[in-house]
Amino acid sequence: MKSACEGCGCALPVDSTAYVCSYQCTFCPVCFSKIHGICSHCGGELMRRPRRTAPRKDESAIEEAPTKFRPAIIWAASVAVWTFVSLAYAMTIYESYRSTGSSIAFLSVLGLQSSQVLTYIPLTPFAFALANRYPIHRSNWARSSLALLAGGFIFTVVQVALRGLTPYAFWDPRVRHWVSAVWDAQSHGLRIHWFMYERLFFDNVVDDIVTTYLPIVLIAHFASYYQRFRERELRTSQLQAQLEKARMQSLKSQLQPHFLFNTLNSISALMLTNVEAADRMITRLGDLLRISLETAATQVTTLSRELEFVNCYIEIEKVRFEERLKVTIDVAPETLDASVPHLLLQPLVDNAIKHGISRLVSGGEIRISANRDAADLHLEVKDNGPGLKESTHSPSGGVGLKITRERLETIYGQNQSLELFSVPDGGVAARVCIPLRLATAGTEQLPVAAATVAPV
Repeated sequence: MKSACEGCGCALPVDSTAYVCSYQCTFCPVCFSKIHGICSHCGGELMRRPRRTAPRKDESAIEEAPTKFRPAIIWAASVAVWTFVSLAYAMTIYESYRSTGSSIAFLSVLGLQSSQVLTYIPLTPFAFALANRYPIHRSNWARSSLALLAGGFIFTVVQVALRGLTPYAFWDPRVRHWVSAVWDAQSHGLRIHWFMYERLFFDNVVDDIVTTYLPIVLIAHFASYYQRFRERELRTSQLQAQLEKARMQSLKSQLQPHFLFNTLNSISALMLTNVEAADRMITRLGDLLRISLETAATQVTTLSRELEFVNCYIEIEKVRFEERLKVTIDVAPETLDASVPHLLLQPLVDNAIKHGISRLVSGGEIRISANRDAADLHLEVKDNGPGLKESTHSPSGGVGLKITRERLETIYGQNQSLELFSVPDGGVAARVCIPLRLATAGTEQLPVAAATVAPV
């Protein structure tokens, strides 16, 4: 439900009542009374519906659900990064001492840096998970910020506690050496020095939160936002693919009744003049419908399978036209495995028969040809009928050609063409050019063979 009135534009509080129509046009009670309960946009009746007082579970889940990351990857990255930082710090300090002429053991420098830096290894996954658990959004920034700030103090406390366990926790000026906060070097026994922990905490709280904890939180937020962005992109692409699939299926479903109606019209024309021929057409129509049902979910098939389907349709039309219809198939062998949209050739053949052959008293010929080049497949259906000027042909074609054009554009985008033009020696040719995609491997490198001519 919308949050503003469609009439006056005023905001509708979540605890107020709104009036909506079947198209979700929303009005406040004042505007509802002015328009007498009838939507001014669609004319539908407005119904009273209370506003929601809380977001729906699915909406809050989408906004607040933490992003899932693999813990193993976070731990591996933490170990690798902090180990590298520790070694880099140790080498830098060691080289700095050497440049001033001071002598210091590299292992001592490495131990000192490791006692401070390597304690961040178990804390990094904690900070990462906390930032992922409390992402900052416009609606929850105050609560999330307080939770993350509290996590920063916990981060420092645990880091100081871990560092106190190492031999390099604190510099003791009395013995002029680094000592542990839990081990008494003089008595060689356990003894917790609370003043050391207090001193370490206040010396490191700002540095740990600002230079270590906050960058981890920012990286976690960036990774979370990036992953959500990729998930949205994936969902969008999946929805787009589903829409395109539904569109192609819709266009194909429009073609199937189109050729069925044309065939039934042909059968109807023979029912009063040649019942036996009409019966043969019905039988072959049954075979054609069986093939059509078997390929109902198929959008793309091979050229050889498409030719089989077209042959079934041609056999039906040959019952009607008898010797007046001649069909020649001139297809290069290397194109038989090329992928083509199912029901691509049938509307072209139907168009040639309806607007070409049927208008010739003595009949005519349809020629179906296919060839390829390096990148494209070229198909052509040509008749020797009266042509565009003398028939009811139009450059844009009828319903079948219109749907075929939309299917080609849906499948191939701009990398396709369907042209309808007059042939100089008479007739009309429909020429299709689509990208060459072979259904089976190993046929792309075949040499171009001579065309084969097969009369139907």
